Amino acid sequence: MSDLTFCQGPDCHTYTTQDRLKGMKGSKTYQTRRRSSLNYGEFCDNKCQHDWFVKYGTMAVDHFGRLKEAKHLTEDNAWRKRYRWEYERNNGEAEHYYLNKITDEQRPLTEAQYNDSNYTLNER
Repeated sequence: MSDLTFCQGPDCHTYTTQDRLKGMKGSKTYQTRRRSSLNYGEFCDNKCQHDWFVKYGTMAVDHFGRLKEAKHLTEDNAWRKRYRWEYERNNGEAEHYYLNKITDEQRPLTEAQYNDSNYTLNER
């Protein structure tokens, strides 16, 4: 059997689909599905994910922190890691770089730096 956990949708068991109908003939019930491996996180589908957010979304935002003012993208915080893969140009290798989303400036990275989630761009 799969090692997936059950869907966390609060109403998953109430949807009447054939894959939720379980049990012996005469005593079948609708049950919560197993969580999907198709990138729905802890849910079996988008409907259950939406149901969870409708029920718990405000509490989650309040718990983890509600924005009090607008965020701004500036030249200093606009750097993002990117890669470009072109077979003929780079002999089948990906080209890794930092891109400033405001100025369109690019700075080269090694593949190790690109894959390192703690690596940050050095100051100018």
